[in-house]
Amino acid sequence: MKRIFVDTVHWIALANPKDQCHEQATRLEKRLSPFYAVTTDEVLTEFLNRLSRTPELRKAVAEIVQAIHRDPNIRVLPQTRNSFLSGLELYQHRPDKEYSLTDCISMQAMRNEDINDILTADKHFEQEGFNALYLTSPGDKP
Repeated sequence: MKRIFVDTVHWIALANPKDQCHEQATRLEKRLSPFYAVTTDEVLTEFLNRLSRTPELRKAVAEIVQAIHRDPNIRVLPQTRNSFLSGLELYQHRPDKEYSLTDCISMQAMRNEDINDILTADKHFEQEGFNALYLTSPGDKP
């Protein structure tokens, strides 16, 4: 089964029907299924943080994260000192980029896991040589 990294953009799009990428996210899920998803605790932290000020979504998002952790088709890479330091190293080596630390941690995790495809619309991943599926799937664009 194909392994695909899942970024915050995708989790938000799936969880929030009002998100501009919601329809694209659901189309991509259907087209790519079945696949084995890989994400990180850092991505899930960012997901929770981004929707924390939306009262109607806050409870649902917490439940989604709990379900992600229970899902046998999703691997959540744990947050560790090594993941932090690895991400920080990339962050320091790209002073000309606007990569967030979470993105850097994700990029390093993808390299460690030998994953090239990512469910995201974030062009920063393409700048690092990854396949950002929201940007490279023309039939799935809104």
